[in-house]
Amino acid sequence: MKIMEELRHYRAILALAAPIVGIQFAQVALTSTDLLMMGFLGVQAVAAGGLAILLYNQLRTMCVGMVTGVGNMIATAVGQGEKRTGTASIDSIAREEVRDILRAAMLLGTFVAVAAGVLLIALGYCLTYLGQSSSIVALAKPIMLTLAPGLVPMLWLNVLRQFAVGMRRAGSLLVVTIASLVINAALNALLIFGWLGLPNLGLAGIGLSTTIVQIWTFVVYFRTVKRDEKLNDLLVLDGWRARATTVKKIAKMGTPIALTYGSEAAITSFATVLMGTFGPVALAASNIVNQLAYIVYQLNIGLSQGSSILVSRTAGKGHYDDIGTIARRTFTISFGAMSIIALAYVVAPQSVLRPFLGEQADPVLASFAATLLWFAIAHQFFKGSQNICIGLLRGLGNTRSGLISTLIGYWLVGIPAMFFGGYWLNWGGLGIWFGLCLGFAVTSFQLWWRFMADLRHAQAKDGFASQKTAYAAT
Repeated sequence: MKIMEELRHYRAILALAAPIVGIQFAQVALTSTDLLMMGFLGVQAVAAGGLAILLYNQLRTMCVGMVTGVGNMIATAVGQGEKRTGTASIDSIAREEVRDILRAAMLLGTFVAVAAGVLLIALGYCLTYLGQSSSIVALAKPIMLTLAPGLVPMLWLNVLRQFAVGMRRAGSLLVVTIASLVINAALNALLIFGWLGLPNLGLAGIGLSTTIVQIWTFVVYFRTVKRDEKLNDLLVLDGWRARATTVKKIAKMGTPIALTYGSEAAITSFATVLMGTFGPVALAASNIVNQLAYIVYQLNIGLSQGSSILVSRTAGKGHYDDIGTIARRTFTISFGAMSIIALAYVVAPQSVLRPFLGEQADPVLASFAATLLWFAIAHQFFKGSQNICIGLLRGLGNTRSGLISTLIGYWLVGIPAMFFGGYWLNWGGLGIWFGLCLGFAVTSFQLWWRFMADLRHAQAKDGFASQKTAYAAT
């Protein structure tokens, strides 16, 4: 019985995490397919296109961070509503609060996505000043231009995702993920090579196909939410009616998250720019391995957000003693999966890399990428655990510690370590990845310590409040 009860709790975490992972994979499937298709255009295209995708992913991640707290806000409102009714249903106060949050999130998300799209295009014109060769810049600018519009439907999708997850009714996107992969690959081929009379757009065609699929994915998920009776009853998209106070509340909670995610993505982007100074082969190898690590990272993003929602709901009910157990189970799932993936990297590195390198891979590129896989193992454990800790802290209402910890771990430790290892010790690209992993490790340990401290404080505060209530009753 005890084993079955434990398994039930693990399933509760996976039930929330799996749909989030599905949407994350739907997003990453697009850029992964893009990187695979770039291989047909040569090493220069992989280097330039991979750099463009990395910058796109950084802005995408920051946009998502701005609305990530929406799921926690909805989960807290639902938990409080259930506490008031004493049942699994919520009252009219909670229902109106959920609608208010959703309206504000859609409005804020639209403005943020448009601003990020403009910034992405502007960055394309700044690559020359970041040490990139003129040939790389010429190839990267068109794809950044066509990727930018896709940020708007992408963020709308994530607002709906947070709404559904906060209500614990996220649904599955497995079919959508697979379909996105197939459609994107087909559109890539059509627009890269100009088949069926379509224009031959090269790398720009890859960005355009990704934007088209982003729109399609949003429409499909929107229809899924509409078909759910409980979600449809609360679904509102009239962002123009949003209350300014709620928009500010979401922005206040989301800004530290976005900056934390941005800082996290920025150190990777910074490392990629430094890799570019060691030549196209080093940059291409780094792009490939980083994309592999990014794919695996989506599992931890799902676990982070799923456990975060559970913590918010548990805290809303005042059951603080259960939060530590949620954290332990989440890390058990994460580290178990990371260990299996790490074993594949060690046992069959060329098999792991072959989809990105092709059968006729450049031997120098293949060898260097295989070496970087050892760093990817540490990268995935440390980066994954820090993201889970950020989610757990967000569940407790703390979004500032993640930003502070990343600023220390990345910019005071990681970046200097990159320069020290890459240039001072002449380790080249390996030194850059060493500094990257070290930055994630320091950040991870800081966040775990902060989470444990915040949890003890919340438990002590709740215990004091309970004693005070009991004393008043006597």
